[in-house]
Amino acid sequence: MSETNPKHPKLSRLSLRIVLCVFLSVVVIEAVILIPSYRHRQTELLDHLRELAKAQVTLFTQMEPQWTVQDPVQNLTPLLKLPSIKGGSIYTRQGRKVGSFGEEPTLTFQPKATLRQSSAFHEEENRYDILCPASNLGGRYVLVLRQDASLVEHELRGYVLRIAGLVVIISLFVTAGAWLALGPLVITPILRLRSNLVDAGNTIAMDQPVPHFYAESVRRRDELGEVITAFRGMLEKITDAISRRKQAEAQLQTSYRQVEDYSQALKSELSKGRKMQKNFLPARLPKIPGWQIAAFFRAARQVAGDFYDVFKLPDKRLGIVVADVCDKGVGAALFMALFRSLIRIFSGQTSFKGFECLATLPEVLNGSGASDDLAEVPLRAVNLTNDYIAQNHGDLAMFATLFFGVLDTMTGRLAYVNGGHDPLLLITSDGGIKKELVHTGPAVGIATGMGFKVKEVQLEKGDLLLGYTDGVSEASNAQGEFFTLDRLMGIIQQSPASAQVLIERIRDAVLAHTGASELFDDITVLALGRKG
Repeated sequence: MSETNPKHPKLSRLSLRIVLCVFLSVVVIEAVILIPSYRHRQTELLDHLRELAKAQVTLFTQMEPQWTVQDPVQNLTPLLKLPSIKGGSIYTRQGRKVGSFGEEPTLTFQPKATLRQSSAFHEEENRYDILCPASNLGGRYVLVLRQDASLVEHELRGYVLRIAGLVVIISLFVTAGAWLALGPLVITPILRLRSNLVDAGNTIAMDQPVPHFYAESVRRRDELGEVITAFRGMLEKITDAISRRKQAEAQLQTSYRQVEDYSQALKSELSKGRKMQKNFLPARLPKIPGWQIAAFFRAARQVAGDFYDVFKLPDKRLGIVVADVCDKGVGAALFMALFRSLIRIFSGQTSFKGFECLATLPEVLNGSGASDDLAEVPLRAVNLTNDYIAQNHGDLAMFATLFFGVLDTMTGRLAYVNGGHDPLLLITSDGGIKKELVHTGPAVGIATGMGFKVKEVQLEKGDLLLGYTDGVSEASNAQGEFFTLDRLMGIIQQSPASAQVLIERIRDAVLAHTGASELFDDITVLALGRKG
């Protein structure tokens, strides 16, 4: 970068302005002084010319003592031979004009004329009219002379030129002195400060060590010294800020690495949790002769609070669960696993993914192998699950809306408990709503001893049972518009041919509605149909 050498500064714009202002100031001052000096010098020269004329008239009248008696005009005409006199007029003392000779003056005699009215200078004509007292003419006449003032004009011009030359010389000396003084006193410090500012900017921009600055060693007791002091203060603040910034950056990098490590660990744990939760959902839906089962599940986050389950029970029965744990995230996912496990255990599941249990639930609870009535299984499982959650985890205020039904696959009889969940829909083959499986009790896990009831419904051939969570109806798009229950009903009324077709239609419609928007809630849909 090309910089002006502070030791040998060129004439900067600031110097030029200051020098020009000094020069013009001196010129203006001298001009202000010249005007009254010019007027004073003009007055002096005119007074001298007037006294000279009076002396000439006095000398002339003394040499010709009889001129006034005969013919005053004729006797005064010889005055024209004098170089400075161009003419005149003669008046009596009463103001009557007697006559004129040569150039007639424009000044007239008034008996009561003041001293100021006794002369008149005609600058444009270089003529000066003066009034000679009557005493110079024997006391009888008054003479008004017209004089040539060219010498006065010439003298004034020379006077002005001398003064102007002196003004120029003084202005040049003052300007040169100001110019020479500006360099070390103002311009050099300013250029060095500018260089320091550039270096400070480069130091901050390139994160370099702070160099030694000119302003650190200068002490001045003037306005520029105050600027330098302010620069030193700014420099100290910048140095402290750079130091603090570097410390903060180091701490931030450390914190960032810690957050990255924690984030990676958290992602790993969430990934494991997601895999574990996925394992809690049915890997393959059971295949039951005469029945068709289909489901769709989409988590809003890494782990979900929604879940569904379909599992086999003794005596060719089938357990069906659709549930939604309150809240979202890891806590809801843990409670989802707990609810799922408790429902399976308390419903008397005897096998899980090929593993056979040693005893059925009735044998464990009652000590006998007698088979329970169909309606007792969902009621007992929901009651025991509710009491366990409320008694052992009531302080966490976690609960779930849960539908649990037990289906006799041989007869199509379904006994169910709906704990605060959205009504499941029993759909006929032509898309009509045959029955809504509404609440039979509150949400599960709120308090012990809740009064759950069990109800039954018969699934005929061609009927479909549809369960879903509120994530379906409340799925929103980028504009915040919900999918709504009305749209779901419109899909149902299209006479689905099978459970799989119905699930696919609902899935495609919901995902098309949400698009690329982030899901706010988990989406779960489960359909079970009896073949015709």
